Amino acid sequence: MKAPFSWLKDYVDINITAQELAEKLFSCGFEVEELSYLGEKITNVVVGEVKSLTPHPDSDHMQICVVDCGEEYGRELQIVTGAPNVYVGMKTPCALDGSTVVESNPAMLEKNPDGIKKIKKGKLRGVESFGMLCSGEELGINDDFYAGAEVNGLLDLEKDVPVGEDIKKVVGLDDWIFDISVTANRPDCQCILGIAREVAAVLGKPFKAPNYSYTAHKTNAAPVEVEVLAPELCPRYVGHYVENVTKTQSPAWMRKRLALSGIRSISPIVDITNFVLLEMGQPMHAFDADDIGGRKIVVRRANNEEKITTLDEKEFTLTQDNLVICDGTKPVALAGIMGGLNSEIKDTTKNVFFESAKFARDNVRKTSRALGQSSDSSSRFEKGVDAYTNAYGMARALHLIEELGCGKVTDMQADVCAVSLKPRKMTASVEKINALLGIEVPESEILAILSRLNFKPEIDGDALQVEIPGYRDDVDGYPDLAEEIIRMYGYDHVVPAFMPS
Repeated sequence: MKAPFSWLKDYVDINITAQELAEKLFSCGFEVEELSYLGEKITNVVVGEVKSLTPHPDSDHMQICVVDCGEEYGRELQIVTGAPNVYVGMKTPCALDGSTVVESNPAMLEKNPDGIKKIKKGKLRGVESFGMLCSGEELGINDDFYAGAEVNGLLDLEKDVPVGEDIKKVVGLDDWIFDISVTANRPDCQCILGIAREVAAVLGKPFKAPNYSYTAHKTNAAPVEVEVLAPELCPRYVGHYVENVTKTQSPAWMRKRLALSGIRSISPIVDITNFVLLEMGQPMHAFDADDIGGRKIVVRRANNEEKITTLDEKEFTLTQDNLVICDGTKPVALAGIMGGLNSEIKDTTKNVFFESAKFARDNVRKTSRALGQSSDSSSRFEKGVDAYTNAYGMARALHLIEELGCGKVTDMQADVCAVSLKPRKMTASVEKINALLGIEVPESEILAILSRLNFKPEIDGDALQVEIPGYRDDVDGYPDLAEEIIRMYGYDHVVPAFMPS
C-alpha cells in the first residue's frame, strides 16, 4: 500500500517527520517496507526568471539568457538554451552548476543507469553557460503534476512563483511515499483513509473525515432496476444515477493525488472512481447509463460458454463459477475485476450509473486467476471490501461529482443488501485481556486506546463493552481487542516470562 505523506496530512495534522512517522507505524503493526523521497533525483534546481535574450553568435536556434535566480543563487546567471518556447519574463526551472535532474535522453541511460543527469557549467559553442533551464520531463513530471509539464520546451511556471524557490516545492516533488505492508487481516488499511485512521490513533490526533455530503435532484429519466441473483457472491450492491455529465478536466489537486499514486488522469468520472478506490479502498465502476439494455442491472453467475470483452479489449469465455454484472440482455462487467467494453465511459457519455459493491473475495480471486485477468479493483476485493464502505464510497463519489461540477446527482438509487448493517457489539473481560497480554494495562489506557480506534468502549467492573467499527471485519473476540490495545500501548511494555509448567 503506497501512501503519499501529503495525502495523509489531508486527514491528520501530522507534526513529525516522515521518518518519525514510519517508526510510529512500525510500532503499531504496520511495516514501512520503503520510504522514498519523490524528488530524490532533483537537487539544486530553483525557480529562475528570464530577464533578457540574445541570439547565440554561432547557432541559428540557441539563445543566451540572463536569468534571475534570487539573491542566494545569482541575479544575473548566463545560461544558454535551445528551447523554442523561451521568452523574456518567463519563470522556469533552472538547474544550477552541480545540480542533478532526471536523465530524459534514452541513449544516455546506458551511461547513467540510475536515471540521474548531472549539470555542470561549461561552454556551448564557445559561449559559457552556468546551468540549464529545464523541461517538465527533466524533472520527471507530467501534466498531472504541473500544467504544461509535457510541452515541447521549457516548463512555463506560474508568474507568482518567487525566484530562487526550490523547484520541488513548486511542482509537488517535495513529498515522501510510504510503501506500507498491510497484513491480510487488515483489508481496511489498503487505502489512504485506513492508514490515516491509524496515524491519527497512534499520534493521538483528531481524524478529519472526508466530506460525504451531496444533494440529490429529482430526475425524469426512466428508472434503472437492480436485481442480485447471487447474494452469496454479492452481499451488497449500491447503485446511483448521475445525469448531464460534462466532459471537462479534473482539477489540479485531484490529478496530483492520482499522479502521486501512479495513475494518469483520464476524465472526471473515471478519475473519481480511481480517487475513491485509492482514498477509501472501495472499488467503483461507472456504466454509460444509456448503454444499459432494458434499463436493468442484474448480478448473476455467468452462463457456461457466455462471453464478455473487457475494457482492455480481451475476450473471455465464462463459466458458472464467474460472477457477472449484466444489463437486460448481456454481461456488461466482470464482477470485481473489470468493466465491459460495451458499457465504457466515452467522450459522448451523458448519463452514468455508478456501482459500489461487495463481492466475495474467494470468488474474485478464483475468477481472476482462472482467467488470468487482474486489476487494482480485483486486488482490493481479493483481500476484502466491507459492506460498510460500499455506501460511504458511493456518497464520497457523489460529493466529488458536485464538487467538480461534472454532473448532476439524481434521486435514482438502489441498495440491495443481504447482510446486516447494524453495528456489532461485543463484551469482553478486562482480566482475560490482561492475562493474555501478561501485563496489566490501566483501564484509562484501554479506554483511551479503543476510543482513538473508534470502538466506543465502556468499562463496567470487569466487563469491557465495545462497538466494533463497520470497517473492522477482522475483530471477532477478546484476543483481537487485546491485540488492538497492545499495539497502541506499546509492545515494549510486555515483560518476558517463562510459560507456567
